[in-house]
Amino acid sequence: MIDVAIIDNGGANIASLRFALERLGASSHLTADPSALAAAPRVILPGVGAADDAMARLQALGLVGVITELKQPVLGICLGMQLLFARSAEGPNGEDTECLGLIPERVAHFGHRGGLSVPHMGWNQLHPTSSSPLLAHIEEGAYVYFVHSYAAPVGPWTLATTDYGGEFSAAVRHGNFFGVQFHPERSARVGARVLANFLELS
Repeated sequence: MIDVAIIDNGGANIASLRFALERLGASSHLTADPSALAAAPRVILPGVGAADDAMARLQALGLVGVITELKQPVLGICLGMQLLFARSAEGPNGEDTECLGLIPERVAHFGHRGGLSVPHMGWNQLHPTSSSPLLAHIEEGAYVYFVHSYAAPVGPWTLATTDYGGEFSAAVRHGNFFGVQFHPERSARVGARVLANFLELS
């Protein structure tokens, strides 16, 4: 049984995520202990809310350097994916927030997208852009569940895009760090497949 360390960063939906992992035969524990994170075979960085608040919590816990130095597969979910980037426009007084800096780009607000409502909330389609074990057996156009107002740009780190008045990165990778903008624990069969693929990463 794979044990997954979930970084205790004050995020919501932790119970749903843990239940989704349990259904796949994995155990999980919520922790902010650096040694427990380093020892875990898999680590998940969840997140909801604002990037500046999330980064402030990680800094207060002394986890910023710990996270960036992890060598095992790490999965950022929703805001957790956005924190893998260098900075986010979701800062105080309109200023950028410095994030983990693993992907050298900026997460931006959706802004005006042809009259589409923000946040982007509900089911939308995935369009894989490159082969990745995280998205194995995920078909083109598969539907997953999103809730977000900020989005990551498309680049060489992008594994899949989604269109909402323009393309954004729906799944990313940087070395052993993976991220999904959608909520796999709320994305039914497709989300379960993504989590299962994460558990199977070597």
